[in-house]
Amino acid sequence: MKFFIDTANLDEIKEAHSLGILDGVTTNPSLIAREGIAGRKAFEKHIKTICELVAAPVSAEAVSMTFDDMVAEARTLSQIDANVVVKIPMTLDGLKAVRQLSEEGINTNVTLVFSPLQALLAAKAGATYISPFVGRLDDISQDGMKVVEEIIDVFANYLFETEIIVASIRNPLHVLTAAELGADIATIPFKVIEQLAQHPLTDVGIDKFLKDWQKVEK
Repeated sequence: MKFFIDTANLDEIKEAHSLGILDGVTTNPSLIAREGIAGRKAFEKHIKTICELVAAPVSAEAVSMTFDDMVAEARTLSQIDANVVVKIPMTLDGLKAVRQLSEEGINTNVTLVFSPLQALLAAKAGATYISPFVGRLDDISQDGMKVVEEIIDVFANYLFETEIIVASIRNPLHVLTAAELGADIATIPFKVIEQLAQHPLTDVGIDKFLKDWQKVEK
């Protein structure tokens, strides 16, 4: 399973990249706003910087809502860097845009997917990636990972090249379940990446080894 980091923070991206585990980055308007980025030029410069840092797929979201505007915005975003993947919302106009962009060779990530049928439509339209949001489903008392399992089962019946990005991850269990199900990618907040590497028995073991080594040194 590939690991993407879900952030627009350059320090977090640099640190995750230094671990040797990073396969890509996803951003969204909320994450961009959190970094205090203002203005279209500043946004495009920031995305370019991320692309140069990771040399891997970087999702940048289109905020247009109509087919024509989505396509025009996506073309502009795709020119920032060859690694840019344009996030398109799961709407009817979004599906039309994905089909057009796919024909033009522009990579897309259909975002805000909450059902296997939405995922199926996006894959048929030619999406490069689809992003089911598991945490947001959990928030309304639905089983987000069950939806991922259903999407994987549906895709296994066909020859879709669309990759599944498990998104809106809230905890390490989401990552573990995604890996057990065989999802292509998990996009993970930095704090959860840190949690993946931690275990209390590791800390206890290190402490014991260091104390024992002090006896050897003496």
